[in-house]
Amino acid sequence: MRGAGTVVALVVLATCVATFAGRLRVPAPSLLVLAGLGVALVPGLPTVRVSPEIIATVVLPPLLYASAKEISARDLRAMWRPLAGLALGLVAATAAGVAGLALAITSLSVPMAFVLGAVLASTDPVAVTALGRTLPLPARIQALAQAESLFNDATSLVLFQVAVGLAAGSSTADWAGAGWRFLVLAVGGAGIGAVVAGIVVAVRARAADPILHTVLALVTPYAAYLLAQAVGVSGVTAVVVAGVVLGSTGHKITDARTRLQVGAVYDVVVFLLESVVFALIGLQLPALVRDLPVGSGWWPLQAGALAVALIGIRFIWVRPTVSRAAPTRAYPAWPLTRVLVWAGTRGVMPLAAALAIPLTSQDGRVIADRPLVLVLTTAVVAAMLIVQGFSLAPVVRSSGLAVDPVRIAEKERAARVVLDETALAFLDAVEQDAEAGNATVEGLRRRYAARLDAHTDEARSDTGYDRLQRAIIGVQRAELRRLRREGGIGDGMERRLQHELDRAEAALDR
Repeated sequence: MRGAGTVVALVVLATCVATFAGRLRVPAPSLLVLAGLGVALVPGLPTVRVSPEIIATVVLPPLLYASAKEISARDLRAMWRPLAGLALGLVAATAAGVAGLALAITSLSVPMAFVLGAVLASTDPVAVTALGRTLPLPARIQALAQAESLFNDATSLVLFQVAVGLAAGSSTADWAGAGWRFLVLAVGGAGIGAVVAGIVVAVRARAADPILHTVLALVTPYAAYLLAQAVGVSGVTAVVVAGVVLGSTGHKITDARTRLQVGAVYDVVVFLLESVVFALIGLQLPALVRDLPVGSGWWPLQAGALAVALIGIRFIWVRPTVSRAAPTRAYPAWPLTRVLVWAGTRGVMPLAAALAIPLTSQDGRVIADRPLVLVLTTAVVAAMLIVQGFSLAPVVRSSGLAVDPVRIAEKERAARVVLDETALAFLDAVEQDAEAGNATVEGLRRRYAARLDAHTDEARSDTGYDRLQRAIIGVQRAELRRLRREGGIGDGMERRLQHELDRAEAALDR
């Protein structure tokens, strides 16, 4: 009962904070971390401790899945070179750099210093997506930041497993074996994700009930994650691949009413989970600090130094990577580097990894450095979420890369004009029959001509009208996909316009 009350209280707190964040135009994740810290410091309140299993198994899969669905397969193919450099090389360089600094400024042993480096090596997809959701960045840059955070898990997970094995005394450093383990984790996870996505596509293509589609959408990330973990490959990679595949094919296997219902349910789930999990980061820190042994009072300065090192290493690696890669070469190198470096924050996944460090070694010894690693990880994550979160929007605006809202509105308006012109061209070519007579065709023509002139709408409801209206929405969807395929619009604009078409079709059902 106490645990249920804590969850309800967290949901209420997170909802209130997220509401204020929206009104104040500040990033909700950063404000939630601060709110969690403030609540945890209130005297007399019970200590909140979360097991890594709950974070990894319950919270992460749907959040990763929702982030992956926003990434198009075409963008991934275009960005694979810089993406590989960031998801592989940068993770390894960060792990080594953080481990070396930890050895110099903390009392951590060599194995536990490398555990800390592996834990903090990769950016967090949940935090990156949540912080970047409202930023006016070009679609290609935003996609690169999100894709990097989604695909660097396998690298950091392999490094983490090797380091934990050394710390627990259960293995020796086998780097050749680690390379093979990386391939197994990454390729195996991708394979599991593709198989799960294929099964879901086959089932959803034959299902007509929107409730069944909603249940399948909620179950898919958990199925991919748990199946991959059961066979010993990367569950995170499996969820990401399943999300990318289903995000690229979802419009082909569902109708408008189903997409609207599934989208509404998933928006609620993502909002609740994101809100609670960022508040938990702040709530955890004071409790973890109380577990530190005597003589660990320098942890705030140590955490600050590690956060600065993470940003410095990222800058050194990102600068040559993005300036030489074809997808990002056209952007000014320094502003682009500044934005990508500042967007690479840490979040939920490092905390889950740190909590998964075993309590004892292979011979039964207590791993004494575990509390310090937990505190340093949580402090670094909280500090980066707060500092980078509150300052990311000004960094983007001052970089010169921010897309002008007026330009976005004009581009969206131009896309709507193209869709309405497509509807008028279809009406000009449609066959006249008993159901779609001249009056019906003329009524629809007047409607779309009025939309072109003054963005107005009319209401008509007869059988011929509805049939033609559905056919018009069909050709508009095809035109929308053509615009996206040829680069006329980005993913975000395509989703907004697709949502408008879905709403129009759902209105016909009603």
